[in-house]
Amino acid sequence: MSRIIAFVYGGVSYAIFFATFLYAAGFVGNFVPQGMDAPPVSPFGTSLLVNLGLLGLFAVQHSVMARPAFKRVWTRIVPEPVERSTYVLASSLALILLFWQWRPLGGVVWDIQNPAGRAVMYAGFAFGWLLVLVTTFLLNHFELFGLRQVWLYLRGRPYTPLPFKTPGPYRLVRHPLYVGWFFAFWSTPTMTATHLLFAVMTTAYILIAIRLEEHDLVNALPEYAEYRRRVPMLIPGTGGAADERVASPVVARAR
Repeated sequence: MSRIIAFVYGGVSYAIFFATFLYAAGFVGNFVPQGMDAPPVSPFGTSLLVNLGLLGLFAVQHSVMARPAFKRVWTRIVPEPVERSTYVLASSLALILLFWQWRPLGGVVWDIQNPAGRAVMYAGFAFGWLLVLVTTFLLNHFELFGLRQVWLYLRGRPYTPLPFKTPGPYRLVRHPLYVGWFFAFWSTPTMTATHLLFAVMTTAYILIAIRLEEHDLVNALPEYAEYRRRVPMLIPGTGGAADERVASPVVARAR
């Protein structure tokens, strides 16, 4: 019965994640009724503090729960087969809170009126979200979001880590998933102060998160060192990293 409960829990957590992912695209692109750039409802200073708090809460949750030291303690409370599903669920709930309590700031930084220019921006937006989703499947989408773990547990099979691999865009950059987020967050024909705050803060978080992940994974997968020397972090053709003290995440265990 515990295996069935764990499997159902993992499935529900994944369903909540996927619905949150789809809503996030609508929220950032303002395709839902209360999108990122809805009319301001509170004073600028209050809205700014609330938004920074929401972004900070997500960043802390998303990074702290992903660290090996936290997992070692956390799995004394949460059964190991559902640890990833719990992480995915907590991340989704943090995002849902952000969507619910987000406070638009108003103001326009740029507004592209040319139809071709708007089309290019929307194309970049769509490319970013698609790249994020595709890169998860190039590795192992179901491992990344906890379904493989609960499926193996349901079948009574031990968990086995996935092998190191660098499919498709991972041969061009070490973090194509993050490249996708950059396109998704920055490609907008109308950049408001609200959107700019979101884009700047999430970009800063991603750059910090990359370092944290690489620091952790070098101890787990020594193959990353050679990969990191050869492949650039985010921009194709810029060369690999010279600093070998940290390595890069390129498998489904990366987040």
